[in-house]
Amino acid sequence: MARDDEVRVLLIEDDEATADMYRLRLTTDGYEVLTASDGEEGLRRAAEDHPDLIYLDLRLPKLDGFEVLERLRADPRTETIPVVILSNYSEPDLRERGLRLGALEFLVKSDTTPAALSDSAGRISEPHALAVDERLD
Repeated sequence: MARDDEVRVLLIEDDEATADMYRLRLTTDGYEVLTASDGEEGLRRAAEDHPDLIYLDLRLPKLDGFEVLERLRADPRTETIPVVILSNYSEPDLRERGLRLGALEFLVKSDTTPAALSDSAGRISEPHALAVDERLD
């Protein structure tokens, strides 16, 4: 269970080594990290665990990332969770499609170090941190 001041991140990634690399950095930087290794599990975890942020790969077993994103946006329980696509693909048409479907950002794995991913999580989750600070006052 996350502490009130801990940001919960869901990483939907089927490559175990990649997931571990990003999870380790995010955890070290103070995030609670949940993982899912396929699209169906990612949808279930998003609905049940209510993360503050989702990093979503495009090429996934069972449901691809675009289908996951469409379903996240169609579900009232998950429609407002910020989603960042984290993919090996960098084609402009895929980036455009992801953003059109409701992704907040589109990051390419080869350009995104674990530190950069953690920085993006901090930037995106700032409103969450401010809301926690206001509750503490």
